[in-house]
Amino acid sequence: MNITQEKVDALNAVVKINIDPEDYQPRVDKAIKENAKKAKLPGFRAGMVPASHIKKMYGKSILVDEINNLLSDTLNKYIDEQKLEVLGQPLPKVDDEKQYNWDFNDNFEFNYELGLAPEFSIDFSSKDKATQYVIKVDDETLASRTKNIRRSYGKMTNPDVSADDDVLYADLAQLSPDGSVFEDGISNTASVRLDQIKDEAIKASLIGLKKDDVLTFDIQKAFDNDAPKVAALLKIEEAEAADLKSNFQLTVKNVNRLEESDLNQEFFDKLFGEGTVTTEAEFTAKITEELESMMVQDSDRKLQDDIYKLSVAKVEFNLPDEFLKRWLKATNEKLTDEELEVGYNDFATNLKWTLIENKIIRENEIEIKYEEVFALAKVRLDQQFRMYSPQPIPDEQLGQYTVQYLQNKENANKIFEEVKALRVFDFIKSVITLERQDILFTDFNKLVSEK
Repeated sequence: MNITQEKVDALNAVVKINIDPEDYQPRVDKAIKENAKKAKLPGFRAGMVPASHIKKMYGKSILVDEINNLLSDTLNKYIDEQKLEVLGQPLPKVDDEKQYNWDFNDNFEFNYELGLAPEFSIDFSSKDKATQYVIKVDDETLASRTKNIRRSYGKMTNPDVSADDDVLYADLAQLSPDGSVFEDGISNTASVRLDQIKDEAIKASLIGLKKDDVLTFDIQKAFDNDAPKVAALLKIEEAEAADLKSNFQLTVKNVNRLEESDLNQEFFDKLFGEGTVTTEAEFTAKITEELESMMVQDSDRKLQDDIYKLSVAKVEFNLPDEFLKRWLKATNEKLTDEELEVGYNDFATNLKWTLIENKIIRENEIEIKYEEVFALAKVRLDQQFRMYSPQPIPDEQLGQYTVQYLQNKENANKIFEEVKALRVFDFIKSVITLERQDILFTDFNKLVSEK
């Protein structure tokens, strides 16, 4: 067997593999014998089919399989031994001029295109700067969070007349263009939350309604063409909801209101545990602390995004773009040329970051330990649970959930990659200059949405 590499340029190479009969014949003979032992063919006892018979019937397909296996093993071993950092996967070069008999005597030659990772240097320094925002809770955000928590522990009432933030339990019926109820049209009985209505005029029309009141409204306009929300309300498919043009008749069956819980000791104990909070001021301080903790995460995400953009802009190198585009097409049969052109820049940018990330990990000998993966997975699960209840899950139970979560390979890989990214971000943050800036949460949100 002979393997050679031809450098096309700094980012592209062709590997040529020549295979002679003595290279593949032992593998083929072994495969034929193994197939003979397992074969169940009419006229032969199980396990007693002659190898010659298997070779005559299936020899060519076995030869093709073994050649492919040998090529894969050989190419992977060569890449590993030569310490080639390849991007994507090797692509076979088709040569229509080469014809083989596949008669166990052929000398084969196969060529593979390789996309090579570029050589580059990373020179972050204190001259590189990023803004680290310190987000402060504004009165509006604090009031909104306090209201939601109090309502979560409040009681349901049924007022005579609907008001802002109430829920209308109502019959919904699709209307024909002439305004009559559409026979065999879409209908459902559902809870319509007024706080989810996006159109202010429609929302105003739903305030002041009583039981049995009837009105007509544009359901798409009401929910700002939010197909998933309309689909859930009407119990229909999202695709159908997206194409829906009809107005709907709403008939009130009941008005539901979630009253806010009183700020008393019973409420404080339910929320934080017995005796932890005893005054309204302490309650407000706790909610502020919780919000600012969440906002630290928002700030960190913004900083990470800014460092990501700084890195891919600062570290300059080219990629084997044409090779990568061919590889993407070869591995994604349904990918159209238009989709490839639209999405390639994002793919290339993410690949560039991955190369930067790997180089930082390698050059600084950053080691990712299981304890770090476990700890982050535990934090992520705790955050998910707190979305549904502010009351924390006992640490031992949370640990058990984390063990179960990481037993899923996909989950484990996802958390590992997140830890890896965080370690790289921490390294870059230790080198560059971070300029702290106080900002109100509402202003921070505007800043994020503008970019």
